[in-house]
Amino acid sequence: MHDLPHLDTASFAVPDGDALMTPRLSTHPPRILLLHGSLRERAFSRLVSEEAARLLAAMGAETRCFDPRGLPLPDSEDASHPKVQELRELAQWAEGMVWCSPERHGAMTGIMKAQIDWIPLALGGVRPTQGKTLAVMQVCGGSQSFNTVNQLRILGRWMRMLTIPNQSSVPKAFLEFGDDDRMKPSPLYDRIVDVMEELVKFTVLTRDRSDLLTDRYSERKESAEAVSRRVNQRGM
Repeated sequence: MHDLPHLDTASFAVPDGDALMTPRLSTHPPRILLLHGSLRERAFSRLVSEEAARLLAAMGAETRCFDPRGLPLPDSEDASHPKVQELRELAQWAEGMVWCSPERHGAMTGIMKAQIDWIPLALGGVRPTQGKTLAVMQVCGGSQSFNTVNQLRILGRWMRMLTIPNQSSVPKAFLEFGDDDRMKPSPLYDRIVDVMEELVKFTVLTRDRSDLLTDRYSERKESAEAVSRRVNQRGM
């Protein structure tokens, strides 16, 4: 330690491999929150999310689907707005998330981004998304694109989430659903099965290790109040 004069030795810790390998395992079903990015009556991002929720339930997960109707634009209302409170409570409840957005003008929709913008990086020093798992998906009106899932990955990193490697992009989504609003069998559907299976596995593997995986030297030096002030600075 004599070669590390700038280190706060009281806050320094060697990663504990035994603690990572032998956590106290939870027995409740994995809790997954699903967000979609459209308000259309027949929104394909919602239909894909509903298919994902059915798959997650079949894999033993407990799911919640947030309806973005009535959610105000960020900063247009106080955080006490009922829809904001509903979203934040679901974010805290969840151990993993699924984000599915249409691609509009080469990017995720404002509706998708608004939901994520209402989830704070910290609530009283506690990060509601840090260390939680994330799966990203998108639907396209035309040919297959990956712009939106790439953007969602950036947001997931910013929210300090563990974004799983697999992802789904559904081209010409209007052709993939029948009149019953159920997705037709296809390799695109199979990919969604793959993504949900991977999400459940990663969630079960990491949910009881989340605190250890995200425990940081720099934040151990700060109080909870200082962390909250730093991460919740109002932007320009």
